[in-house]
Amino acid sequence: MLLQQLINGIMLGSTYSLVAIGYTLIFGVLNVLHFAHGEVYMIGAFVGLEFALLTKMNILVTIIVAMCATGLLGVMIERGVIRLIKREYPLAPLSATIGLSVIFQEGITKIFGADTIGFPDTFQAQSFQFGDVSVDSTQVTILLVSFFLMATLTLFVKKTKSGKAIRAVAENPVTAQLLGVNIDRVTMLTFAISSALAGAAGVLVGLAYNAISPFMGIRMALLSFAIMLLGGLGNITGAMFGGLILGIVEVLSTVYFSSTYRDAFTFGTMIVILIFRPAGLFGTKLQKGR
Repeated sequence: MLLQQLINGIMLGSTYSLVAIGYTLIFGVLNVLHFAHGEVYMIGAFVGLEFALLTKMNILVTIIVAMCATGLLGVMIERGVIRLIKREYPLAPLSATIGLSVIFQEGITKIFGADTIGFPDTFQAQSFQFGDVSVDSTQVTILLVSFFLMATLTLFVKKTKSGKAIRAVAENPVTAQLLGVNIDRVTMLTFAISSALAGAAGVLVGLAYNAISPFMGIRMALLSFAIMLLGGLGNITGAMFGGLILGIVEVLSTVYFSSTYRDAFTFGTMIVILIFRPAGLFGTKLQKGR
């Protein structure tokens, strides 16, 4: 029973990690809290829903389409909002992204309504039994896609020229610019990657729970912020593990206690860890002082 719930928690936490990584990337590069990121995740779910209903394509194609759509949306947000705001006013980007989240939420509500919508079955799920543990093909797909995307991002950031540019800007934007790094290009790329990951997570969550709504981004934005604090500000590895930890805590608290206290256990875990590790699980003194 415990092993079964741990698998369920890892599945849920892997989707949390995808969204939190994007949140972390944007904060690491721009030092900006992008509160509309949860709504980007929500829009990715609706794009995936509409594409699946219209084309009946398999889930992998649906995820790719949602990632392309939200990646483009991320570029539009960066070019049309973030880049135009003067950075000497720290609260201006925060206020702008909160405004964007309201606009996106109201827009989707106008188009699809405020009710929860069922996500279609895009392929026949098969169940596999391993002793007392049951795993179906949907769970396997979610885990494989999530971990593939996280591994690909890790390799991209560590091994490619563009990835190293992102790390350089996150470390010290002034020095990076003096060394010839195009800050505007790096910022746009960061928004595109972060938003694409959020779009993939939206489709995966819709697949897992067979339900999406225009308000699903609110809680995800709060969870992503908590995960970023838990893992360490600007730390991609911390966001990965933080998401998995909160996913496991959420599932276990729901099964062994009550779903009513789900968020209390989730955010309580974050508070306890931050009491003993103020910089987060993978935080450094540099990040602590940012």
